[in-house]
Amino acid sequence: MKKTAGLFLLAVFILFLSCIVSLILGPANISVKDVFHSLLNPDINSTTSMIIWQIRLPRLILGLLVGAGLSVCGAALQAMLRNSLAEPYTLGISSGAALGVTLALIMNLTGFFLPVFAFIGSALSTILVYSIASWKRFTNSTLILSGVILNAFLSSLVLLLFGVLKSSKVHSTIIWLMGDLSAVLQPQLKFAAIFIITGIALLIILSRDIDILALGDEKALYLGIDAEVMKKIIFILVSLVTGACVAISGIIGFVGLLIPHFARSIIGCRNRMLLPFAAITGAAFIGFCDSLSRVIIAPLELPVGVITGIFGGLFFLLLLIKAKKWEIF
Repeated sequence: MKKTAGLFLLAVFILFLSCIVSLILGPANISVKDVFHSLLNPDINSTTSMIIWQIRLPRLILGLLVGAGLSVCGAALQAMLRNSLAEPYTLGISSGAALGVTLALIMNLTGFFLPVFAFIGSALSTILVYSIASWKRFTNSTLILSGVILNAFLSSLVLLLFGVLKSSKVHSTIIWLMGDLSAVLQPQLKFAAIFIITGIALLIILSRDIDILALGDEKALYLGIDAEVMKKIIFILVSLVTGACVAISGIIGFVGLLIPHFARSIIGCRNRMLLPFAAITGAAFIGFCDSLSRVIIAPLELPVGVITGIFGGLFFLLLLIKAKKWEIF
């Protein structure tokens, strides 16, 4: 118990460091002293205070929410489906949300409509994947394969729709699809935060049921859990969180795949501990990645999805190299 508490304290400390680094780094370098002075005195009318409160702090909060949301969704899906490759992106949920947002942009709908269309898209893609898997007697492998196929199909539809968008919107939309935290608006952030925080909280509350589902559908039935109903509930919550994340940040890949692996290797497989730990580490990870995206080619910025993709690719390549033959096949 002491070891677990120590690991959580360490994760919180790393999260705190990522927040400070995110507020310091950028085109305009701000000292740690100025950061704390601006945070403690929000009424000060200065350039530094404006940068902190109007640009960097909303962006930081957005990154923390998205990192926590995608990490918890990935951990929940991997446990429920007993497959380490399950996450919102591989199941087509992120692509469905991206398709919904792209349609909203084509119809010149912004603001409140973006998270709504994102949730509708993610929910419809989840229903479609679930229906295909049910038609094929609903095995976890079928579900993953259906999600991968649907993800490729929906991603192609998004690219097809670019032909309908005005040329002035194509570049910004592509940057957004690569994962972008720079265009956050506070009303959208507040609206999406409600869905993300609520979804994370409910998934953590259902962590015991997710542990039972990880034992298999038959054992879950013996322990009093209706596996089909519980899976539908979890899919709805994951769609809700993923749709909100994609609506305000685009598709940030590998977070829901990488962080649960990392968190599980440190804290263990019990979702009561794993999900909160994944939320903290995922938020810290996005914070550091976003800071890197702002300084690597400063004064220009890279989409944060590029940074997470590089880290994710290197991590899984390293796992593949170190893995034994029986662990792969």
